[in-house]
Amino acid sequence: MGKSTGFLEYQRKDAPALSELERIRHFNEFHEPLSEKEQKCQAARCMDCGVPFCQSGMMIAGMMSGCPLNNLIPEWNDLVYKGAWELAYKRLRLTNNFPEFTSRVCPALCEKACTCGAQGDPVTVRANEYSIVEKAYANGQAKACPPEVRTGKTIAVIGSGPSGLAAADQLNRRGHSVTVFERSDRPGGLLMYGIPNMKLEKNIIERRIKIMEKEGIIFRTGVNVGKDITAEELLRDFDRVILACGASNPRDIKADGRDAEGIYFAVDFLKSTTKALLDNGLKEGSFISAKDKNVMVIGGGDTGNDCVGTCVRHGAKSVLQLEMMPKLPDQRTANNPWPQWPRVCKTDYGQQEAAAVFGSDPRVYQTTVKRFIKDENGKLTGAELVRLEAEKNPETGRMMMKEVPQSEYTVHVELVLIAAGFLGSESYVTQAFGVETDSRSNVASIKGTHQTNVDRVFTAGDMHSGQSLVVRAIREGRDCAREVDLSLMGYTNL
Repeated sequence: MGKSTGFLEYQRKDAPALSELERIRHFNEFHEPLSEKEQKCQAARCMDCGVPFCQSGMMIAGMMSGCPLNNLIPEWNDLVYKGAWELAYKRLRLTNNFPEFTSRVCPALCEKACTCGAQGDPVTVRANEYSIVEKAYANGQAKACPPEVRTGKTIAVIGSGPSGLAAADQLNRRGHSVTVFERSDRPGGLLMYGIPNMKLEKNIIERRIKIMEKEGIIFRTGVNVGKDITAEELLRDFDRVILACGASNPRDIKADGRDAEGIYFAVDFLKSTTKALLDNGLKEGSFISAKDKNVMVIGGGDTGNDCVGTCVRHGAKSVLQLEMMPKLPDQRTANNPWPQWPRVCKTDYGQQEAAAVFGSDPRVYQTTVKRFIKDENGKLTGAELVRLEAEKNPETGRMMMKEVPQSEYTVHVELVLIAAGFLGSESYVTQAFGVETDSRSNVASIKGTHQTNVDRVFTAGDMHSGQSLVVRAIREGRDCAREVDLSLMGYTNL
């Protein structure tokens, strides 16, 4: 390494964030990048550790540890320290098609597995990645590089989320002709409408899409495959088809009063805000608004947190966030050692902002909805909640959450957002192609591959593996592209 003692000489310093009360005034990204000099010092903290778990991407105790893309992290950290920014970008792009996305929205599995983090503070890998890719754009190094030779093979990619885009990018580099179909009005899928603007500004997506178009990829938006165009047409017109439609079937809450007006799925709520922001600058009446409302978010994951942060920006009167499970510990426990993913309580940006505005963390643990309350006009006015406790199932030995008798209480809410996860792909697409699905409604594939039971049809991303991270979806897309290329050419160099 360029600075073998850097981890001893420099303290971790991450990209600073604007204060909570300042950043809730807008929907823009709110982290300020470090100076080039400071970023070099942070890259110098990457030690010559011998076994870089940061790039391992392996499952440990049922959890992913390290980068699923196997990014060459020690290499480009060393190059950043030396000031070789262009070479660092080339190294980064060898394994990651979209570092401008992952450096903003990835939970940094790499940092959780960093050897420096075993006894101290990990290297600022995500911030280093951000600096590499943004400097590449600023210096004109992130530019279109269309393939010099075309193979004459054609591929249809259904869905323009991270897995679909990664597959398209890889196959286009190989020289195949790729057309991406997207049912929304803009490409990007989850990246465009599932992740709020303050985490990923949409011009960042548009910037990459323009490069991909210059490289020869065709994007057809507003086309709902399975409805606007048939599977038969695609299989007739293209040599291969990749299904990358995501796990877009949201899990519902089955409780009395669910039909009350004022209950929405989180994904619909977030999309309405982003679309209005892009279309008309968030004109009043053009989106599902939380302004002056008591809001309850059901679900404690990233999507639930995004809803909290969005509601705060809308000007909600109050925000309550329900989590069924107990609060995780603040520090690693003895049975959760490094380099496992740390099962600790995470307070994210939305919860920080809600605490700054309302005076306390919005989360309530071990609680769920028993029934929704509505008025004579069918409008939501409140919800009856019930406390939960963990109880071991005597037959399976698994812990189950059970209602605590006589623990019910009522809260006043006018808006409920359901962020309880997803159940898999939507059935009309899978039925259109006749592909088999597994017990979780994900598209099934031949074991160890991305090939479905239908000839020439492959699958990738959340549609294949279930709801997961952007970085894992990119890996899915890359792996699927390799299989498609092999099936077309008889060999592959992807």
